[in-house]
Amino acid sequence: MAQVTTTLADLKNLTGGSSSTATAVVSEQAAPEPKIDAQGRAYATGKRKNAVARVWIKPGSGKVTVNGRDIGVYFARPVLRMLLNQPFEIAARIDQYDVMATVAGGGLSGQAGAVRHGISKALTYYEPGLRPPLKAAGFLTRDARVVERKKYGRAKARRSFQFSKR
Repeated sequence: MAQVTTTLADLKNLTGGSSSTATAVVSEQAAPEPKIDAQGRAYATGKRKNAVARVWIKPGSGKVTVNGRDIGVYFARPVLRMLLNQPFEIAARIDQYDVMATVAGGGLSGQAGAVRHGISKALTYYEPGLRPPLKAAGFLTRDARVVERKKYGRAKARRSFQFSKR
């Protein structure tokens, strides 16, 4: 059997004798524009459990304030402070942005997760090129796990009352 090789010139001739040639439309995706306000900040909302964080980032020396207090005062546990620095480590932007956040609701762990989510989203708004590494690390997805509600006829959400045979 003979092998048939086709070239682009052969494919162009397949259209017949028509004078119109098919033009391929190449759609170039424009790079997304940064979403920056008049003060040069990027704003995002982060959520985790029942906590909601409003986060503003701007270029600076790496100062982080949460509800008007320093990060070391508000989040005393090192694990919670580490949680907030993860987006900057993934994006290789440690100590390049100042963060101002206000958090309400939930406990400290949920609030730290909400601030991390907000920082990640704000980074993608400020520098859209950082979206792929932050998305791959899972920081842009809102963790939907919340505490299950208590049901009637139960001691807690799922635990039943103690059984007594007599």
